[in-house]
Amino acid sequence: MNRTGENTERTAPDLSLVLVSWNVWDHVRACLDELEAHSRPAADADVRELPSPKAGQPDLTFEVVLVDAASGDATPDLIPLRFPWVRFLPQQDNTGFSRGNNIGWRAARGRSVFLVNPDTLVGPAALRELHRALWSRPDAGLVGPRLVRSNGKLQPSRRRFPQRLTGFWESTWLGRAWPENPWARHYHCRQWPDDFRQEVDWLEGAALMVRREVLAGVGGFDERLFMYSEETDLCLRIREAGWRIQYCPEAEIIHHGGVSSDQVPAQTHIIFNTSKILYYRKHFGVLWAELLRRFLLCEFALQLGLEFAKLLVGHRVALRRDRLHSYWRVLGTGLRPTG
Repeated sequence: MNRTGENTERTAPDLSLVLVSWNVWDHVRACLDELEAHSRPAADADVRELPSPKAGQPDLTFEVVLVDAASGDATPDLIPLRFPWVRFLPQQDNTGFSRGNNIGWRAARGRSVFLVNPDTLVGPAALRELHRALWSRPDAGLVGPRLVRSNGKLQPSRRRFPQRLTGFWESTWLGRAWPENPWARHYHCRQWPDDFRQEVDWLEGAALMVRREVLAGVGGFDERLFMYSEETDLCLRIREAGWRIQYCPEAEIIHHGGVSSDQVPAQTHIIFNTSKILYYRKHFGVLWAELLRRFLLCEFALQLGLEFAKLLVGHRVALRRDRLHSYWRVLGTGLRPTG
């Protein structure tokens, strides 16, 4: 039963890693290879031990729960063969990030749950540091690491909660025109260095370690947010429940980023922006959500015109055609949330 994700009466591991995959076999394999290389089998077939670097300290036991969102690549066939210790939960449809993670953490047995993207490389030191940080203070509900790209560059992941005007400049042409505006500096927590442990409002969802009781208490992710804005909403509800969220730069994790969403650029634009609008509807009301929706549609219409002008002068024709197709599809949806 443990191979199909059912909770059992056996001794629970200290930590459950939950991954959601969709057509990213090469990254899933690399992620699991890294975990396997630094651990050893435990008494239970689906639990592994991370040896302690110091004598006399207990090993950290962990399991991996992999939820596959109906991948069409090698993942469903090769995971059970190559990584028999992984608890593999294949789905019949593309669950999206939120529902996939909810399936995973509810099937997990650890008192700590590490929601981590499959396009990451997680070393043993980062796992131990995050686990230590999560349980070092009684009011810590969620912790996250310092994220770096594969080229070693920092991926900013610290945030303050968005305010009513945030959505009009964050990830829009206004923000790109003035990236160092004071509101962006506050939103991205730039008043503190990125190597300083600090309390924040929310962290990007590539790697989040949470107490299981916290996830259960707030009900996990809001599944109406298929992908994007879901971690902001989760962290807001965790904070409202009285828990603290901490950024732990001592734990560093490599995150490639965008390997699933890059497969469907037009759909990514649609999901990103409709999730943003749905977040606004949920937390700021219908009026602000409608204002944001109309603003974003105007922005895409402007981008469509600019790409068409560039196409007419023959500038990078293939790229312009791809973008025209994507932006036209976005406008065609009206960016109307379905949740």
